[in-house]
Amino acid sequence: MPEDVFKREIGKQISKIIGRHIDIGEIEVPPGPEMGDYAFPCFLLAKELKKSPNEIAKDIGEKIKPEKDIESIKVLGPYVNFFVKKASLNEKVLKEILKKKMKYGSGNLKKEKIMVEYVSPNTNKSLHLGHVRNALLGNAVSNILQFQGYKVIKTSLNNDRGTGMSEAMLGYLLYHKNETPKMKPDHFVARCYVDYKKSETEETKDNVQELTLKWEKNNKEVRALWSKLTKWVYQGYKETYKALGIKFDKEYYESKIYKEGKDIVMSGLKKGIFQKKEDAIIAPLEKYGLPDKVLIKTDGTSLYMTQDLYLAKLKEKEFKVNRSIYVVASEQDLHFKQLFKILELLNFKVAKKSYHLSYGLVNLPLGRMKSREGTVVDADDVIEEVVDLARKEIKKRYNKMPKKELERRAEAIGIGALKFFMVKFDNTTSFTYYPEKSLSFEGETGSYVQYTYARICSILKKVKISNKIKFTLLDNEEEKAITVMLNEFPNIVEKAGLDYKPNLISRFLLDLCQAFNEYYHKHKVLDEDRELKKARVLLCYCVREVIEIGLRLLSIEVVEEM
Repeated sequence: MPEDVFKREIGKQISKIIGRHIDIGEIEVPPGPEMGDYAFPCFLLAKELKKSPNEIAKDIGEKIKPEKDIESIKVLGPYVNFFVKKASLNEKVLKEILKKKMKYGSGNLKKEKIMVEYVSPNTNKSLHLGHVRNALLGNAVSNILQFQGYKVIKTSLNNDRGTGMSEAMLGYLLYHKNETPKMKPDHFVARCYVDYKKSETEETKDNVQELTLKWEKNNKEVRALWSKLTKWVYQGYKETYKALGIKFDKEYYESKIYKEGKDIVMSGLKKGIFQKKEDAIIAPLEKYGLPDKVLIKTDGTSLYMTQDLYLAKLKEKEFKVNRSIYVVASEQDLHFKQLFKILELLNFKVAKKSYHLSYGLVNLPLGRMKSREGTVVDADDVIEEVVDLARKEIKKRYNKMPKKELERRAEAIGIGALKFFMVKFDNTTSFTYYPEKSLSFEGETGSYVQYTYARICSILKKVKISNKIKFTLLDNEEEKAITVMLNEFPNIVEKAGLDYKPNLISRFLLDLCQAFNEYYHKHKVLDEDRELKKARVLLCYCVREVIEIGLRLLSIEVVEEM
């Protein structure tokens, strides 16, 4: 991230007064314009200088003098607040955006490699609403980290073996034998699974267990059936991922790594790290404040945890990652606490590099969009509905739009609304998704942000952008508030990357769009004298650029006309 010249200037002045270097990271941006553009909290010096924060602030306020870009200084309790000259702020920020364009706010290239694993579905089902949040959260985090200069590897683990897959296979054999999909292929496999679950008995449970054991023993018939069903599932997933704009650099498959996971467990058993208990192999974790974890069941079959052990090691071996982020719902918080502790007990280096990015659940209003399978809401249903809603809204405004353009715009607006809604909440928050509300052109929606972008595009189509600007002309409070926000954008992106919180980007975009729309409602842009018009046009251009950068970080397409 580029260094903030105003923070640097403030830091130098404070450093001279107290006799030591002040890190510019200690200089804050106040919550309101009445408190200045920057503030230094004197709490940080109280212990060192053996004075109260208020006394320190008063001393600094009396000794420090406005220089160069600082217009005035005001002491407010324990804070020294700095007000930047409007012209200096305008010139520094707008010129930088004009120069860097879509790279504004990006970081320098870093050596650190970060792997982000997300979606990671069970292949006995089609992708559902929870996977949508997972996919969009993982993708946004990956984009933000890449923008910050990290090398990011996007991965997914397909949990393609075990009890769930055996249940889908038995459902196929019992109710759909020799059928081929007459619907989206992953939905067909999910139907096989659901049909089995609806009529499950103790006898069929035994049959499922037999299929699972036969699969592990590489039975040809069972493996052939499994290959056919998983192929259908991946065909369906491919369509859903494409609709959401999701691509992975590497996909892992449980079926290819579970044996090595069992080997790690057996090695850990020999070393005394793991124990046998009633013919199962467990990781004893109670002394660490966690429940013991079964790693291999009494019948010799493995679990998710088993393959997770080897996958962690494999990631390290293949990519030598510095960080490994698992994007998984909060329902699995315990699983990852256990996994990381077991990796630590095994003395795997990756244990210290692993992080569970936990997120809350997402629901729909009761009675809405029942799944084809009758159990969960399909991702495809959500996508289909939100695009259809967007299509209807566009038709209300443009009843003669060519079909190709109508579909392009409906997808951009509909899926954009879905993406924005899914990432506008803090990761830990559970929420209810309202398709109609997400498409409103008013309120805290992606459509509102896209609309603001399109509105600025319509302004800029009529003029040319000039870099010969009289920055002193941008002198009202609304213009300064917008420029302050634009100046803060790189810090927002950096924090979003450090904390893995894309919602900071969406919150910023909503605030910026609101500030711009209020400004545009109050002030003329095109109907002003030549020099003021040039200055305001440049401000509009810079707002548009930053909106586009923010939307692209969230994988949302911009549209020049709504």
